[in-house]
Amino acid sequence: MPSVLGPGGWASLALWLLGLSFMAAAFRSLLRARPLGLLVHTLTGMVLLIGGVAFSLVGLGMHGYQALTQEQVAARIRIEPLGPQHFRAHFTLPDGRRQSFELRGDALYVDAHVLKWKPWAHLLGLHTAYELDRVAGRYLSLEQERAEQRTVYSLRLDRPVDLFSLRERFGWLSGVLDTDYGSATFKAIHGTGEMELRVSATGLLLRAVPLQASSSAD
Repeated sequence: MPSVLGPGGWASLALWLLGLSFMAAAFRSLLRARPLGLLVHTLTGMVLLIGGVAFSLVGLGMHGYQALTQEQVAARIRIEPLGPQHFRAHFTLPDGRRQSFELRGDALYVDAHVLKWKPWAHLLGLHTAYELDRVAGRYLSLEQERAEQRTVYSLRLDRPVDLFSLRERFGWLSGVLDTDYGSATFKAIHGTGEMELRVSATGLLLRAVPLQASSSAD
C-alpha cells in the first residue's frame, strides 16, 4: 500500500520533526544563556529543516508520476479516423482520466519523462517512475514533417515543482536521482483501431490491440 504521505514523505516528516526539536533546544539554550548550545542546536536544526524542505519539494515534484516496477499499461488509446492524415486519439489513463486529441499526420507519437533514483533512495519510497509528457501527430515523410501542420498537445499534470528542471539547477539531487531521461514511441495509423501504450524500464511501446480483445474488455 502506498504511503499516504507520498514518495519521500516519511523522510520529509522525520527531518521536519527533528529540525523543530533542535530549534526548540536552541531556544532553551538561549533562555539559559548557553551560547555554544544555541549555536550547535540552531545550525543542526537549520540543516535538518532544509533537508525537510528538499524532500518536500521532491514529493511535490513526484506528484503525477506513476511508479514503474515492471511493464505496464500507461494508456489505452482508441483511434478515430477523420480524413487523410487526420485522426482523433482518445486516451484512457490508468486513473480513469479521459482525454481526446485531434491530430494530423500518418502516425501517433507519444513521449514520456522517466526518473530513476539511486538504490538507497528506495528506502525513502522513491522508485523509478514515469510521467507521460506529450502526444503528437507524426508524418512519415520528412518533407511533410517540416512543411505540414504540426499538432502537439501536453499530457502532463500541472505541478508546483518540476523535478526535471530542478535536477539541472541543483547538484544535490544527483545524490538521490540517478538519472532523468525521455522516452518516445510512434506507430502508423491504419484506420479505426485500439492501442495500448506500454511503459517499462527500457522505454515506451505502442502495441495494437485486436478489435475482438478490445470489445470483450469493454
